[in-house]
Amino acid sequence: MSDLPPCGIYVTTAAIGGIPEARLVYFHNHGDPGPGLYLPASWKGNRCVFQGRGHLLPEPGDVRYLEPLAAEGFYRVASPFFCCDKRCRRFEAETLVQLGYNGSGAAILFLPEWVDGQLAIPDRGTHIERERVASLTPLKVAITEPQVHEDGADDRLLH
Repeated sequence: MSDLPPCGIYVTTAAIGGIPEARLVYFHNHGDPGPGLYLPASWKGNRCVFQGRGHLLPEPGDVRYLEPLAAEGFYRVASPFFCCDKRCRRFEAETLVQLGYNGSGAAILFLPEWVDGQLAIPDRGTHIERERVASLTPLKVAITEPQVHEDGADDRLLH
């Protein structure tokens, strides 16, 4: 099945198996027993956490109903833009933003703020039209997940 798209986040443009149109999914192009779609389970830090158990892709050709989405994460605004044609909110060039999605695959921008000497990430953002994502440039941010131990402590607390 070399014609499959890469693993990543997508929005369905038509129903695929039991998954309806306009759903955020993670597509995993390999595995046992085969390629599958994973639905959102929750959100943590404005990033989707997908279910551990997916749905097999019914037919290889169903990948035509997957529209790729830009990766969730931090970006800078490369050129100014408004969230929508109504011009509700303007995003200025060089602004730090976090890109996330809701369960239907709509793009949401979160504006980090400097608060009391720390970067604070809000849990509420602004919906933007998906084509506006092209005005963003991805940033490289180190991600470290703490190792949780049997006693419940994580590496951030150990000395």
